[in-house]
Amino acid sequence: MKTNKIFILLIVSILISGSLIAQNKNWSNSTELSFVNTSGNTEVTTLSAKNKLTYKFTPKIETLLQLAALYGKSDGVKNSESYSAKLKGSYLISEKFYTSLITGWSKDEFAGIDSKMWLGPALGYKLLSGTKHSLNFEAGVEYVDERFTDDTSNDYFNGRAFTEYKFALTEKSNFGQSLEFNLDFEDSNNYNATSITSVTTSLSDFLSLKASYNINYVNAPVPSTLKKTDTTLLVSLIINM
Repeated sequence: MKTNKIFILLIVSILISGSLIAQNKNWSNSTELSFVNTSGNTEVTTLSAKNKLTYKFTPKIETLLQLAALYGKSDGVKNSESYSAKLKGSYLISEKFYTSLITGWSKDEFAGIDSKMWLGPALGYKLLSGTKHSLNFEAGVEYVDERFTDDTSNDYFNGRAFTEYKFALTEKSNFGQSLEFNLDFEDSNNYNATSITSVTTSLSDFLSLKASYNINYVNAPVPSTLKKTDTTLLVSLIINM
């Protein structure tokens, strides 16, 4: 039932964003869908949906809304389920420097997180911005409020560092690599890192195929019996509008 609701919300999001884009070219939208279903000796189902909506108010001011959901089960038993939403507002100070305000929410039962919310500013610098190579770096401070599945909670100020590199392999294919590191200022043992490696190939003006490998490392998971590293390999269809 919950998976069906995700599909309905995603389809509604696509229709609404498509209508807005048709009226105003300052909007752009990218929807990423992945579905795997195998049967036989092992039955595995994995569903991933992501949506990225960008709006430019002016050449210097833009907002970015990202939504994501992941669901999986093996032999009829659910083994993954996560949801996240992130809103980012950015202002271009100069050709290279920009500042942002970022807020977000996530839930990942199998990683021990019942609810996680964060809010904070960031300062970014565009090291490379050419047609062949692009490289951005961001650093900021966030207030984080976490609620865990074992009925405990934690709130703290967090230091965040993020970098993203893109390389145009051909006119229709590109390679991407992003790294994010978060550190609890009050407890240096509480830190996490996320790596996303991807290759995207354009099939048409509106469709692309993407293969990605995500690594998420949490040094002090709650409860402590959880594994510190989660990995996800996905092949997705991207709809651009």
